[in-house]
Amino acid sequence: MNIKKRIRIKSFTLMWLILFSIVVILIVWLSTVVYYRYSYESYQVKNMDNIAKKILDIKEGSLNNQLEDLAYKNEVCMEVRWNNGNVSSYNTLMVGCELSSNNSEILRLQNEFLKSNDTTATYRIKSLQYQAYAYLYGIKTNLGSIYLYSPLKDLSEASKVLQGQLSIIAFLAILIACFIAYFISKKLTNPILDITNKARNLGKGDYNQTYNNSNIIEIDDLANVLKNSQEELLKTDELRRDLMANVSHDLKTPLTMIKAYAEMVRDITYADDEKRINNCNIIMNETDRLNILVNDILDLSKLEADVKNLNYEEYDLVKEIKEIIKRYEIIKETENYSFILDLPKEAIIKADKNKLNQVIYNLVNNAINHTGKDKAVKVNLKIKDKKYLLEVIDSGKGISEEELSLIWNKYYKNDKNHQRNVVGTGLGLSIVKSILEKHQFEYGVKSKKGKGSNFYFYIDIT
Repeated sequence: MNIKKRIRIKSFTLMWLILFSIVVILIVWLSTVVYYRYSYESYQVKNMDNIAKKILDIKEGSLNNQLEDLAYKNEVCMEVRWNNGNVSSYNTLMVGCELSSNNSEILRLQNEFLKSNDTTATYRIKSLQYQAYAYLYGIKTNLGSIYLYSPLKDLSEASKVLQGQLSIIAFLAILIACFIAYFISKKLTNPILDITNKARNLGKGDYNQTYNNSNIIEIDDLANVLKNSQEELLKTDELRRDLMANVSHDLKTPLTMIKAYAEMVRDITYADDEKRINNCNIIMNETDRLNILVNDILDLSKLEADVKNLNYEEYDLVKEIKEIIKRYEIIKETENYSFILDLPKEAIIKADKNKLNQVIYNLVNNAINHTGKDKAVKVNLKIKDKKYLLEVIDSGKGISEEELSLIWNKYYKNDKNHQRNVVGTGLGLSIVKSILEKHQFEYGVKSKKGKGSNFYFYIDIT
């Protein structure tokens, strides 16, 4: 297993700044020492090319005067070998000039040039007298051959000076890099360490953390993410406490009832058939309430853990809705509830039948618990936007805008002014949300305070 070596921001920043300084110094060295020499020699060659062009443009009558003028102005020495055998020299007393020194190498190159078919030629030679390099430039004209000689200055001393300066620059660059690295790392490290410590405190359950702006966009974005996480953790913690309170209360009430009526059957009504049956019915009802509570918690846990996969099948949704509504016959008869159905004859869909039935059951149950004094619940199924639209509508007190963003949350429960005395964990709508999102069905709620609520979702038509 390969484990990457970890490094601190200070060391990381220092390392890269020093590397950057070294690269810059190398570039400067190449440009001043190596490229400088190359540029200098290229300039000398171009200069002699220009002199050659000027020479070729000179008229014969003023040739001598102009050649001498060109030699002095351009700091070259010049030798002309006329076709009649005469030799003229210009500026040959210039320091470094070897045209008149009978240098064997120069004589050899001059003869080589005369034998060639070239009009001009450039030769780089080493001066025997001065231990330096020079350029010999040959030009053929109608009157004879002209040779330009330009000694190259020794750049070694200048290179030494430049290298010495570069050593000082390198030292200063690395020193400055260390200061910059320290400043940058401190600017970055302190807010990151602060965020890290606050993240650790969040992990320990301390949600009262404050975050300061560092004026660095990425670090501030990280702080904002942590701040949002803190707010969500606070909400979750509050909802968890509410759940514990709700579950404790909802468990305690039916358990107390079960125990009380069981003791009554055992000690008092065991001989009275009618009272015994009534007491047993109460015990069964309270047991059902406990069963709803436990099943809600288990269902949501399984959905979130993705233990249950979707089992798609084609079936008639209308038939399933009618079967679900039949479960509520007892409250229609005993509590005068009414169910208003607006359904087509048939609606074939493809979904997980058991899970989608659970959605409809939870929505209908929610509508029953929150409907108004008319005790009416409407279930509509119609086609809209080339999809089936299922609506479960109650006539209750409605939901405020503030609560609309909370009702799908886990554990959220508002028990105020329910039409019926019901048990619940606040998990019903969260289960609805999980199942519909697994199916990738669009869902939502429309509600106005005092005018009831309309819970809906869309289903693809097969």
